[in-house]
Amino acid sequence: MLGRTVLTIHHKRRGPPRRLRAVPGVRAVSSYRREWLVKDLVAGVVLTTLLVPQGMAYAELAGLPPITGLYTTILCLLGYAVCGPSRILVLGPDSSLGPMIAATVLPLVAADGDSGRAVALASVLALMVAAVMILASVAKLGFIADLISKPTMIGYMNGLALTILVGQLPKLLGFKVDADDLIGRCAGFVRGLADGAVVPAAAAVGIGGIVLILVLQRLLPKVPAVLVMVVLAIAAATVFGLGAHGVALVGELPEGFPPFTIPDVRLADLPPLLGGALGIALVSLADTISNASAFAARTGQEVRGNQEMAAIGAANLAAGLFQGFPVSTSGSRTAVAERAGAKSQLTGVVGAVLIVLMLVLAPGLFRNLPQPALAAVVVTASLSLADIPGAVRLWRQRRTDFLLCCAAFLGVALLGVLPGIGIAVALSVLNVFRRVWWPYHTVLGLVEGVEGYHDIRSYPRARQLPGLVIYRFDAPLLFANAKAFRDDIRRLAEADPRPSWIVIAAEPVTDVDTTAADVLEELDEMLNADGVHLVFAELKDPVRHKIERYGLTRTIDPRHFFPTVEAAVAAFRLRTGARWAPPAAASPPPPDEPGPGTAEPPPTDEQ
Repeated sequence: MLGRTVLTIHHKRRGPPRRLRAVPGVRAVSSYRREWLVKDLVAGVVLTTLLVPQGMAYAELAGLPPITGLYTTILCLLGYAVCGPSRILVLGPDSSLGPMIAATVLPLVAADGDSGRAVALASVLALMVAAVMILASVAKLGFIADLISKPTMIGYMNGLALTILVGQLPKLLGFKVDADDLIGRCAGFVRGLADGAVVPAAAAVGIGGIVLILVLQRLLPKVPAVLVMVVLAIAAATVFGLGAHGVALVGELPEGFPPFTIPDVRLADLPPLLGGALGIALVSLADTISNASAFAARTGQEVRGNQEMAAIGAANLAAGLFQGFPVSTSGSRTAVAERAGAKSQLTGVVGAVLIVLMLVLAPGLFRNLPQPALAAVVVTASLSLADIPGAVRLWRQRRTDFLLCCAAFLGVALLGVLPGIGIAVALSVLNVFRRVWWPYHTVLGLVEGVEGYHDIRSYPRARQLPGLVIYRFDAPLLFANAKAFRDDIRRLAEADPRPSWIVIAAEPVTDVDTTAADVLEELDEMLNADGVHLVFAELKDPVRHKIERYGLTRTIDPRHFFPTVEAAVAAFRLRTGARWAPPAAASPPPPDEPGPGTAEPPPTDEQ
């Protein structure tokens, strides 16, 4: 009895309680392997060399003091380490979110550019993003990331890259431009060049920094190019006294751990902040899911979309309470951690601890860092956002997707990043609706030597049965396309000679809504009056049950539903004795042009 009691007590003490094991960070600690420790420590040191300069640079990209980038980095790494399901995903300030934060916060800041108010607004924005992410996780809305299609995302990112690049060029050359839109910034930059506003020493640091980063990334990818450039820039500023030659420097950073702060903003600021938070949350979610999927595939993990949303929410919550701003995952920083041997989120914790030690023990370390060097970091990051080959591939493969890409690009470039993300989402949704509204539709025939029935546009010599038309409509029947379906069937029914059966190859018809049901009922009554019968083949059982529930079998003969097209054709031949017409007598394709869908084999999409 005593032995069993001791064993029971011993069993209960093994590992954390069940509720705590549900927390990914606790679960990771309980399953941590001792042999990972050295690799995680080394990877944490390597990662820190990238986190510090990028955090400061992306804070300035968002219109905030550089120190907020370090505060944000510390807290989001710790927050994700506790709640994140991925072993090596790295979070932090992101180049794609910086312009969105600036577009949301800066219009609300007073004309004097109060940095304290900007930080408070950015912190509230992070808290709102956290709330959106956590609520979306609870509601299991991870699919929302699919609202941005690949073509519109390519256009959005290309527009974002151009916006960042143009916005950083004046800073890269040592002067400022007061403009909020792309055209204004371009005009201001050209005026600055014409007026001789360029600071030669700043231009040398900025342009030299870009060249150095790109060359090192190309020739020595394992070398931390950003760190090398930053160290050399600080050395140059110290040795040559660049501050006295008109080069702006970062200056002394505040000392110590970021303070816990409840941001104080006006009630009137909340609506515009919420709009920005929704856009930032959508981009962050799409970025997180794509990065998590890519790195999970390499490590053999499964992507848990809803847990990732909750973890991103926790990271933003932590950042927002310590003078930070919204964050997302970073593919580049995660790749650096992976190449450095990271095995767990301890890598990020090490990075956060090292940044804290730097702020406590050596806050003046980056005092002489030139601002053009930070601009060089941002410019090189913007170049990585752009996907010109992807846009060229869309032009070659599918012109309609290329036009979507261009529209998203112009939306971001001309209207701004926040309207741009709205345009990207709207275009993606409208493109889906367009495919449902104008689906591909065709007549099928029998092809010699090929099993089944096939598109007569792809096989012009396909044979057909006199009096029978086999018609395929590649979409669910909904209010948006029901009238187009009706018009196609009426055109086929009025052909000469007039068919007696029109067989709908209905396998692609995954739904029939009430509007389409009414149209079908009117269509069938009209066809019956002309001696033409509407016949369905391969209709899925759920759709068949809906048709019966709508009462359509009052007009559509229940005997005119067949499990396969072959069964419908056999029934028609048994009833009429019809024989297949030779290829030369085959009916021509219907006179209407195909919709924007895909035929078999796929036609070239040049529309």
